[in-house]
Amino acid sequence: MGRRHRQRTKLAAPVSEYSDADGDTLTLRGSLTPASRLEYTAVLGAGLDREDAWQRAAELLFERLAVSWTIAGLELSRQKELLARYRASSSAERQFVREALREHVGEHFPELEAP
Repeated sequence: MGRRHRQRTKLAAPVSEYSDADGDTLTLRGSLTPASRLEYTAVLGAGLDREDAWQRAAELLFERLAVSWTIAGLELSRQKELLARYRASSSAERQFVREALREHVGEHFPELEAP
């Protein structure tokens, strides 16, 4: 017998959008792999200075969860662009990202400690 032709539906993780007072929007993915969860937990418990651990953990979450970030009308959606922009962001932008990540982690990943 021949192979059956099955229609496969590609599953897409849900996304959530967070906006700041300037109208910038951060879109975060609603799923995180088990390996990423373990890596995040390991970064927090890596014996680093607490501030360093929080910075690295927030960057890891941003890297794994960010789908797009619209800043001043310009949408970034490529992974390298997103990470580069995050690393070059102002303190106000980082605060916005941290707050969005805290809310998102609390809602979608309650077993993780929010950054």
